Amino acid sequence: MADDLCFFTKDSFILKSPKKSPLVLRTVVLFFVMVCGVYICTICLKQISTGSTTEFLNFRVVQKPCPEPNIEPWEIPYVHYPNPKTYSRAECACNPVRYFAIMSMQRSGSGWFETLLNNHTNISSNGEIFSVKVRRSNVSTIFETLDKIYNLDWMSSASKNECTAAVGLKWMLNQGLMQHHKEIVEYFNTRGVSTIFLFRRNLLRRMISILANSYDRDAKPLNGTHKSHVHSPYEVYAPPLSLTHTHKYLKVSTLTK
Repeated sequence: MADDLCFFTKDSFILKSPKKSPLVLRTVVLFFVMVCGVYICTICLKQISTGSTTEFLNFRVVQKPCPEPNIEPWEIPYVHYPNPKTYSRAECACNPVRYFAIMSMQRSGSGWFETLLNNHTNISSNGEIFSVKVRRSNVSTIFETLDKIYNLDWMSSASKNECTAAVGLKWMLNQGLMQHHKEIVEYFNTRGVSTIFLFRRNLLRRMISILANSYDRDAKPLNGTHKSHVHSPYEVYAPPLSLTHTHKYLKVSTLTK
């Protein structure tokens, strides 16, 4: 009888235990799955963004360094690696470039010398850049023009398709050079520009060349085109000389030289 009572009480206890609703359990499980999914997606997105940024930075930073040129230590200040703004040097980026400037006077053979330099496939001499007055109006304009030339951004007939090894210009003494000589010397020393002084040794021949060129410039417009440099004996003009004028010219030229 006691066992029956216990069994009955136990059955009653089991029957009266509360039942959990399946809808609540499903809601809890669904919420847990959503939270886990959001957390996993957030971590994955962070890893993807970090990996792509790292790859982009590595691509921009890593560059192949140029090998050291086989030159003497004293030549190092005169070797440059310009980076033009108007184009990319590409395979020529590691080709060293030297800067130069030809200092001369009219009728001194500088045209022949510059033609000789430009015959080389890797040398570009851009002529009398400062024959135009606007380019030599002040020091700032002169420096801007020189920066374009030595940065290989100056395009002229002397520009080469091959890798440039030397670039420069021809500069006459009366084209703003003497007016700003201190600033220009400092610029050349800072940038490592080599200077070539080219003057005619025979001053009398230079004087005759100046007179002949002046006559040809004034007379030829009536009969033809003026030529600064003759190429045949038929084009040669022998100007008349005044001894007084010649003596004064040679004296002044000697003192200037």
